[in-house]
Amino acid sequence: MSDQMQPGQLLARGVCRHMRAYDFVTVEELVPTRGLRVDVMALGPKGEIWVIECKSSRADFMSDSKWQGYLEWCDRFFWAVDEAFPTELLPDDTGLILADAYDAEIIRMGPEDKLPAARRKVMMQKFSRHAALRLQAFRDPKPGALWVDESP
Repeated sequence: MSDQMQPGQLLARGVCRHMRAYDFVTVEELVPTRGLRVDVMALGPKGEIWVIECKSSRADFMSDSKWQGYLEWCDRFFWAVDEAFPTELLPDDTGLILADAYDAEIIRMGPEDKLPAARRKVMMQKFSRHAALRLQAFRDPKPGALWVDESP
């Protein structure tokens, strides 16, 4: 299966595995609002919402002009990169995770900026629906008229 996955997807897998050590659950490729799609959104045991953007190369990072738009949709923001990534490119005021396809390690905790209650409620609903739709698609890949596209 890993032969079919892109480098960023492999990083996301390692990040998602590691988040379980913090009792976080995760979803990949969640759309918080039109025009944005986060690589990993993690939901913590106390309702914390973290966004983790996975960058597989310098070019991948340099081409991301939307990342600051993710900040208003989470309590903490992180970059996840592999050990060969030039981490000096990443802003110091963001979190840093070193990852591979199998695990990860938080190197620098992202600063906390708590979401307003109304935004948190919206994100909890989006997270829940996204996770449920993914599970349903896994169990029933051809639900026909039951499928609802969550893309804005």
